[in-house]
Order: sequence, then C-alpha cells, then structure tokens
Amino acid sequence: MSLLEKLNSMKMPFAELKGVKFVEADKDRVVARMLVRPDLCTLQHTIHGGAIMALADSVGAAATVINLPADAKGTTTIESKTNFIGGAKEGATVIATATPVHRGRRTQVWQTRLETEDGKLVAVVTQTQMVL
Repeated sequence: MSLLEKLNSMKMPFAELKGVKFVEADKDRVVARMLVRPDLCTLQHTIHGGAIMALADSVGAAATVINLPADAKGTTTIESKTNFIGGAKEGATVIATATPVHRGRRTQVWQTRLETEDGKLVAVVTQTQMVL
C-alpha cells in the first residue's frame, strides 16, 4: 500500500467533515485539497481562519503519521502557529502542502503552506506534533 493509499484509508472524521482530500504523500511532503464551501466561510464569503487552521492541522498530523517510528502509538498536536496572509473566496480550492522542519523521536515539526489553485498564498502554519 502506498503512503497516499494509507492516508486515504485512515479514518479522520474531522478531515472528512471539512472535505479534505489527500492528493500526494511521501515521507517529505503531504499535499491535500479542500473546497471552500459556504459552511467554512465568514459572512463575507471568505474562508474562516479556523477552517484554514483545521486544514493545516489535519495535513500536518497526517504527515506525522506516515513518519512515526514503528513503536509509536500515534500523534497529537501540542503547538500550532498560523500566519494569515490572504483570503480564499467561497468556491475556491485551497491546497495545503506540509513539509518537515524536524522529525525527532518525541516530536515532529511541520510547516504547511496553504495556497489557492492559482498560487495565491493564504497562510503558513507551523505545528509541533508529539509522538505518542
């Protein structure tokens, strides 16, 4: 089973609720897409900051899962920082690309860039995952 198949077979209920679709996965990069639906927006038909953060969290956690040591029980987010750069309008697709900053025995740190399909930067998220 490929790493992408592994991610797509995992039960991630909150990611599924948001409509997150994993499209690429290897040990050094995980990419997912999410349609900006009306229920993920502010009153101005722009993606809500919480939806941006939640997408990045799901992608960073998934990247950690495929990099866990064999004896690990799982992972949990212990810190996350978001720099909001721009918006994405309802109907747009946001692409989240997570790359490693640090992969240690007890923690992993991932940076996720979130962009629209036309390359407009929406946010940069850095999160720390604890290895359980």
